[in-house]
Amino acid sequence: MSFRKVNIVILILAVVLFLLVLHHNFLSLSSLLRNEVSDSGILGLQPIAFVPNAPRHLVDRRGEEIPVVIAASEDRLGGAIAAINSIQFNTHSNVIFYIVTLNSTADHLRSWLNSASLRNIKYKIVNFDTKLLEGKVKEDPDQGESMKPLNFARFYLPILVPSAKKAIYMDDDVIVQGDILALYNTPLKPGHAAAFSDDCDSTSTKVLIRGAGNQYNYIGYLDYRKERIRKLSMKASTCSFNPGVFVANLTEWKRQNITSQLEKWMKLNVEGTLQNTGWQHYNTSSAYCILSTAFHN
Repeated sequence: MSFRKVNIVILILAVVLFLLVLHHNFLSLSSLLRNEVSDSGILGLQPIAFVPNAPRHLVDRRGEEIPVVIAASEDRLGGAIAAINSIQFNTHSNVIFYIVTLNSTADHLRSWLNSASLRNIKYKIVNFDTKLLEGKVKEDPDQGESMKPLNFARFYLPILVPSAKKAIYMDDDVIVQGDILALYNTPLKPGHAAAFSDDCDSTSTKVLIRGAGNQYNYIGYLDYRKERIRKLSMKASTCSFNPGVFVANLTEWKRQNITSQLEKWMKLNVEGTLQNTGWQHYNTSSAYCILSTAFHN
């Protein structure tokens, strides 16, 4: 055999050996991929529930719709957006936000909602008609923040979410760290229009009000020397409630005409007759005092 023929044979053997090695590696890779797909599903990686930083739009948001009402004033839009973001990030539930604002703020609010993190939320922008407050609220420089129109939006929940039987109201200074579904499922007893949490847990924030009592007890808001207050059967030492977060049974709310009761106290406030009924103006929120007395009237 000539030297030339030997080289050709060696070359052919080398090619055959290379193809055998390549084939073996290919079979090993195929086996590995089959095992991964079998263990973790169609992605060929790990299940989507365990993929870190999975896009929020991949979450399956079905089931009962959960209406969450948040008031968004022009000077507090950042807080409202933070509250919405915290709810959306921590739930897999079918949440729809009713964002209550004034006409002059709506465009600015939409620009915030077009951000990447909130682009997939379900929401309705609800214009709050300030005519609802005519004759019921008066400007008072000493009250400042507490007399802004949107502070009273919570009084009109059945108007803001007319098709809902139940809704959550939340202030714009709240950050939610759990699933909003747990709050929505708070049981309400028959005849109860709303469920609130009490304000006696935070002892570090309690403030004495001119010796009248603690700001987080009813005696801190109401003058129990007045007969009309005593008739409300509200124990003076009872913890007051937090009006910034609550769940409302809107069917019961409408049945009991809660909004009408609230408006009655608002008118008394405007007429200046509340001093005779036991209302204490100790730098407290008028909206809270109205809510407190109406729910116990």
